[in-house]
Amino acid sequence: MSKIIAVDFDGCLVINNYPDIGEKNTLVVERLKYESINGTHVILWTCRRGKLLNAAVKWCKAQGIRLDAVNKNLPEVIETFGGDTRKIFANEYWDDRAVRMP
Repeated sequence: MSKIIAVDFDGCLVINNYPDIGEKNTLVVERLKYESINGTHVILWTCRRGKLLNAAVKWCKAQGIRLDAVNKNLPEVIETFGGDTRKIFANEYWDDRAVRMP
């Protein structure tokens, strides 16, 4: 299975200005695009719903970010685990509220 990154939107891909879309976090966007080009799967992992979620997905596409899924597991993950799990599975979780544990 390829590497999977679950990335948050507000505060990570963009400066947090919820419910509006904040300024682009260029370093994160460019690194995510690099990862994607090199075979990493990208899941947009956000609390946004409805119109706000649609706006975030549209923004990602406009930035050239290829999303393999939005708030759901990839089909190969579902197959590996024998069903869908409540938790989004990824090798890395990019989130502005993350705490790195030792």
